[in-house]
Amino acid sequence: MSTTFDTSIFKSYDVRGIVGTQLTPDLFYLIGRAFVQALGRTNICIGRDMRPSGTELLEALTRGAVDGGADVTHIGLISTDALYFAVGHYGFDGGVMLTASHNPAQYNGLKFCREEAQAISLDTGLGDIRDLALSGAFTEPARKGTVREREVLDDFGKHCVSFIRDVTKIKPYKIAIDAGNGMAGLTVPYVFKYLPQCEVIPLYFELDGTFPNHPASPIEDENKLALRKAVLDNNCDLGAAFDGDADRMFLVDENGGFPDGSIVTAAVGVATLKKYPGSKILYNLICSRSVPEAVLANGGIPVRSQVGHSLIKPQMRAENIPFGGEHSGHFYFRENWFADSGMIALLQCLDLFSEIDGSITQAIAPYNTRFRSGEINLPVADADREMKRLEEHFKDGKIDHIDGVTIEYPDWWFNVRKSNTEPLLRVNVEGDTRDLMEKGRDAVLAVIKG
Repeated sequence: MSTTFDTSIFKSYDVRGIVGTQLTPDLFYLIGRAFVQALGRTNICIGRDMRPSGTELLEALTRGAVDGGADVTHIGLISTDALYFAVGHYGFDGGVMLTASHNPAQYNGLKFCREEAQAISLDTGLGDIRDLALSGAFTEPARKGTVREREVLDDFGKHCVSFIRDVTKIKPYKIAIDAGNGMAGLTVPYVFKYLPQCEVIPLYFELDGTFPNHPASPIEDENKLALRKAVLDNNCDLGAAFDGDADRMFLVDENGGFPDGSIVTAAVGVATLKKYPGSKILYNLICSRSVPEAVLANGGIPVRSQVGHSLIKPQMRAENIPFGGEHSGHFYFRENWFADSGMIALLQCLDLFSEIDGSITQAIAPYNTRFRSGEINLPVADADREMKRLEEHFKDGKIDHIDGVTIEYPDWWFNVRKSNTEPLLRVNVEGDTRDLMEKGRDAVLAVIKG
């Protein structure tokens, strides 16, 4: 019984599409059956974010998994990092999160993992799920599965706080937290009840998958403007913004500045080295040069990686690396089954900052020493040709191909890589001064646009 659906919803790391046209309950039934059969799963948990479409899609996905012979535990409304926690902590052999993360309200999607919260990508199982759902070649199991429910957020809160070395030493910070009407609005109270000395100023904690206030995508500075205002108006020590499924986190300093993912990677790397001296710290190659410098200065071993969780998590596992960070606000922890968690990253920042006399700006000053362009996305007809032209134009620099093309000079560098999903080039430039960054950025963009 073959079926047809838009296979473009199967991305490199997840399933994502528009509800009603690309995503339907019938399709989610097929995907539920295909997940448990193709990957041999028998005991899975399923959670969802606050999108209104999640209720009906969850029911269909569950029916598919149960008809495929798997026992299903519903863990309710949850953040993606809490789903990863549930899979690892309770010993499920798989997990599915219904979320479209930071995408607008008309989208939904699925993130899958196997035992120990190991993420599934197109090459490691997602393609098999897609192909089996398309073919409809399902086998009848010896028995149908069962459905039960479990509450996990109390245990998740305790787990997150366990990453702080001494909870009593956390300063009485006043923190504005913008949940963007996403899942952090539910999870933050479960964590911060263990930090009674801290005062949380909540922004948009009401779960609302229509995102009435701003998109739940804090990597864009315009989506942090309400948080900046709250920090300044309430005289907060810092602010934190989470994306829709609350697995990514971005800081705002006490002056309303926007420290990026590189600075958080450096700060959490240093905090990790206080707990595990001399260990390796992973950072992706888009991160600032300040990250490996901070790791070395604090006695660690910096490890440079490609971009993307499906590459980073196996590398961390293979090399037993306790922490890894990305410029995009994803932070990975060995004691969290190598999965990412914005919440744990925030707590580790508080741990480090509490040791330093002075403001958050002063605490991050050692890692905030350069100027970055942020990721610039350019539509191009032929990405490979543009990258070759850049190599030719900047052939006097140091060139590597670990992920796209990185070209380095003593006082500035840039990386250009192809999007996995669209005809885009992603450009990142960093300079030791703002002028160097801007000149480098303009020179790179001139070659691409020329």
